[in-house]
Amino acid sequence: MRVFRNRPSLLSALPVLVVAAVALGDLVGGAGTSWLPLLAAGPALAATTNGPRGVLCVGLLAGLLGATLGDQDGVPGPELAAVLSALGAVTLASGLASALRGRRERVLDAVRSVAETAQHALLSPVPATVGPFQVAVRYSAAAAEARIGGDLYALIPTPYGVRLIVGDVRGKGLPAVGTAALVLGVFREAAYDEPDLLAVVDRIERSLARNLGVDDFVTAIVAGYPRPGHLEVVNCGHAPPLLVRASGALVTVEPTHPAPPLGLRALTGHTPDLQVLPFTDGDQLLLYTDGVTEARDRGRAFYPLHEGLARHACDEPSRTLDALHEELLTHVGGRLHDDAALLLIRKPTVREVVVPEPSAGGTTGSSSGTTVPEPAVTRPTARSA
Repeated sequence: MRVFRNRPSLLSALPVLVVAAVALGDLVGGAGTSWLPLLAAGPALAATTNGPRGVLCVGLLAGLLGATLGDQDGVPGPELAAVLSALGAVTLASGLASALRGRRERVLDAVRSVAETAQHALLSPVPATVGPFQVAVRYSAAAAEARIGGDLYALIPTPYGVRLIVGDVRGKGLPAVGTAALVLGVFREAAYDEPDLLAVVDRIERSLARNLGVDDFVTAIVAGYPRPGHLEVVNCGHAPPLLVRASGALVTVEPTHPAPPLGLRALTGHTPDLQVLPFTDGDQLLLYTDGVTEARDRGRAFYPLHEGLARHACDEPSRTLDALHEELLTHVGGRLHDDAALLLIRKPTVREVVVPEPSAGGTTGSSSGTTVPEPAVTRPTARSA
């Protein structure tokens, strides 16, 4: 990858424009040495927008113009030589600075590539459909140039139904990313092994108790869909999910027995409670982190997620989250100050489920001779909110 290949043409031409402006000022003002030293601004600026070759070209152009204008203005030889020598020194220094900047950018590109690989390993892309659900995810890291932070999410099909987690690690930076990786690793393993959703939460709690410091913790929502029409939710000190009924009613799912965040159970002795919610065709559940609800505008007002979801909820989760995410960025003026994650699941209605045509034998057979129906394919409609 070439570092300077895609520089905007205007920025690349700016040093030349500066040199031309200085030369024009000298021609109009005829001030001699009072204008000529400003030619050094050309190669100095080129170091920020061009490669070493571009810096040298701008420096050469500035030197030729300086010599021509100095001779035309009758600048004494020693003074002109001093100006041109200073211009040459600035050009060489700027060329070296440009080369070092290019090297740093190449290293940064390599680091970004590794970071993006780590992101895909830690926060795996979620498909548009998982099990019986339509799914959409939006994630924004607050750290400059970062792709991942302390927020976490995962949604996986298991022998016990679809299970998912959305969480927020206390703190920021690499320690928070490491804790998020630990939580997701334990969740993905336990979700396949444990029939009971509370046992999955217990596995995460025990792992964090062994690995976290006394002041560290993770707030999280762990949910599962063990059988049709029933959604299990375990809230460990996290922001309550928002449930959108097929009728359009919007409900905040407050925990019936508040529990501490993961990693702090030993300090309180409180255990989380399992809530069972009816979750039928057309229902949606939005899970999020506090980077969404605590986002402030210039007037220090919080983003009203409840009202935003009521405005933008539709039967396509990706459209809903696109609208919410755009509105959130507009609310904060384009830059979030905390990591923000949104995960929305929706149970399609019966008329949105297309049953495939049976095969020649009517069913697909397994090795034991039993018949297994083919899975249904969901096709979301395009109704507006």
